[in-house]
Amino acid sequence: MTRRTALVVIAAVATLGATGAAAVALDDDPDTPPAAAGPAATTTVRRQTLAKSVTVDGDLGYGTPVPMKSAAGGTVTWLPKPGRTIERGGTVLRADNRRVVLLTGVLPLYRPLSPGVDGPDVLQFERNLRELGYGGFTVDDEYSAATARAVRSWQKKLGLPRTGTVTSSWVVVATGTIRVAEHKVRVGDPATGEVLTYTGAGAVVTVDAEADAADWAQPGAAVSVTLPSGKKSPGTVTHVGAKATAEEGKDPTVPVTIKLRDPKAGGGLREAPVEVTYTGQQRKNVLSVPVAALVALAEGGYGLQVVEGGVTRYLPVEVGMFADGRAEVSGAGLADGMTVGMPA
Repeated sequence: MTRRTALVVIAAVATLGATGAAAVALDDDPDTPPAAAGPAATTTVRRQTLAKSVTVDGDLGYGTPVPMKSAAGGTVTWLPKPGRTIERGGTVLRADNRRVVLLTGVLPLYRPLSPGVDGPDVLQFERNLRELGYGGFTVDDEYSAATARAVRSWQKKLGLPRTGTVTSSWVVVATGTIRVAEHKVRVGDPATGEVLTYTGAGAVVTVDAEADAADWAQPGAAVSVTLPSGKKSPGTVTHVGAKATAEEGKDPTVPVTIKLRDPKAGGGLREAPVEVTYTGQQRKNVLSVPVAALVALAEGGYGLQVVEGGVTRYLPVEVGMFADGRAEVSGAGLADGMTVGMPA
């Protein structure tokens, strides 16, 4: 994907030239009174955080598909259509016409669960069982006889053998509701192994960020996403790939996943190019003025036309970072709230 980076930075020289501001000379004679003529307009020196905005290309979609593996034996007899959404308790496939159902969590079902077993995987399962509407057991990390009774009720509803034991032959785990992306097997194939790929159910934005400029991409970082309609929607970085990849002739990139704060912001779009804007370089607690307030000095450098008590004087300043039409300024005698002129 072509990466377009736009730095919202205004060049001082170009801006000053556009305003038609003439260079002024500082008078070294302390007995010379300040000029009495005031500027046509004024502004104030402001203490703030300056931040450069960086915009990169992204794609609205469902993110990178991940594989769904099945431990069911037998033969695949049914698969959900690509694009279908499957929630907790929904059927991911049928093996020998028996359901393999989805549960949600972060732990895989790595062992059979039966009375006497305990651990965090039991707690995760019992929470799922409760959310599916079953009760009569305590939700904790111990798989009890009461849990087994609830499981047998669930198995009866699913049309499965009522064993009271939970195994990976009929349960798979994902982190949440899934959307089927692609089939990896067909009806009639063995039901063990990778059967399909899936994504999350909600639309996300993905960005291929240049690896050497991806410091902004930290989980939890706030960004703004510009949709094809021109509407801007806030988003949050949720995942950053750990591996950089590079196409021939291009710089290495890492995949960044962004979740839109408003899931409906895409307006029904399933796939679309978008722009992602994030905060780049920052300068905290600095004095700044509009770029147009800078005056080119005949001696070189820049200054500000300070307005005090109805008279004006020129104060030389050091110029730092530019961002959002403002310039960082510093120098002796400069203070927050000081009134300065805006050259015509």
